[in-house]
Amino acid sequence: MISELYGKGVLSNSGNMLGTIKEVVVDLDNATVTHLLLSEMSKLTKSSDLRSDFLKNSIEYKRVKKVAELVIVGERERS
Repeated sequence: MISELYGKGVLSNSGNMLGTIKEVVVDLDNATVTHLLLSEMSKLTKSSDLRSDFLKNSIEYKRVKKVAELVIVGERERS
């Protein structure tokens, strides 16, 4: 359930604590979670560089490997 993600810590599969889930982004058209935000959306929308700050403070949900007490995520894809 989506509500269970809020407040969970996020750990990379290499052992780095990345932060705590503050918001969950949902694609309503496809009924899927797309991103986990480690900052509140209201703070991000006040940014002068929204795109950059969104990317720095979000994790694509496709990176999620496991959800338990912590959310374990794979490494970010290199571009």
